[in-house]
Amino acid sequence: MIHNTQAKGTVDLHSGDRMSAEEFHRLYRLLAEDFKAELIGGIVYVSSPVKRPHATSHPALSTVLFLYAGRTPGLEVGDNGTIRLGEDSEPQPDLYLRILPEFGGQSRTTEDEYIAGPPELVAEVAHSTRALAFHGKKDDYTAYRVLEYLVLSLRDRVLKLFDLERGREIAVAEDGVIRSLVFPGLWIDREALFAKDAIRLTATIERGLASPEYLAFRDRLAAKTPR
Repeated sequence: MIHNTQAKGTVDLHSGDRMSAEEFHRLYRLLAEDFKAELIGGIVYVSSPVKRPHATSHPALSTVLFLYAGRTPGLEVGDNGTIRLGEDSEPQPDLYLRILPEFGGQSRTTEDEYIAGPPELVAEVAHSTRALAFHGKKDDYTAYRVLEYLVLSLRDRVLKLFDLERGREIAVAEDGVIRSLVFPGLWIDREALFAKDAIRLTATIERGLASPEYLAFRDRLAAKTPR
């Protein structure tokens, strides 16, 4: 995404503009700091101001990912970072969780401090952008090999986790917890997330971090720690 309200000089971006990621990024560098836009499938989407439901739901989800990444070697969680996915895609997802390249991850950090390539997991908080989140972005993330896609849809109170590699949705379990396959132990209590219940969210993550599958995953990553 781009951050700016008005361009310097005559440079400008509008929803519906079609361009390559290279052109998009070139214009991005010429713009200032309070405007937001993404390139999805070669089409520019300029973001609307963020409303309260999005602003108050984002911290709960980011806290869950932060707690998980903070206890696991070789992981990085990011908030609203520009990701160079490919020649027609430069999104800025609400959150991403990736395995660092030195630990075997599939993305890298560029010399100018952007992420290039697909993070293992991308998350979006959808309110007014529900259609884009479930269609355009999902298609782009699939095409560029993001492994899992988590969508928190506020309007209809839905939490969905997609296994993009296999083209299927990962169902919420009977206990109301959704469990990542790419990141074992990343357990999210759906109702606690909507209720912004920090105690339940933390307790659920703690149970995930105590699971045998998480401990095996953590040990595999720890074995790759650069010496």
